[in-house]
Amino acid sequence: MDEKRMNHLEKNIERISRELERSKIGEYVDLMNNPKRLLYINFVGGLARGLGTAIGLTILAAVFFYMLQKTVDLPLIGKYIAELIDIIENNR
Repeated sequence: MDEKRMNHLEKNIERISRELERSKIGEYVDLMNNPKRLLYINFVGGLARGLGTAIGLTILAAVFFYMLQKTVDLPLIGKYIAELIDIIENNR
């Protein structure tokens, strides 16, 4: 009976070991123990996200204004914006 329990226990330990290895928890612990590397990785990731956001919004705005230019008379919109700016400046 004890040998059967030992075999079952060994199999469970091996399974847990494989799952821990697959989850790469060791790499995570190494990263947490190296704050400089963690800051560097997060800094580069933040730069990439910021650059991607800026490029994406620029392209989206360009497409929006291109479509707006084709559908609406922009000098008409400019007239309303100029009136709005005049109202704001007069209230200062």
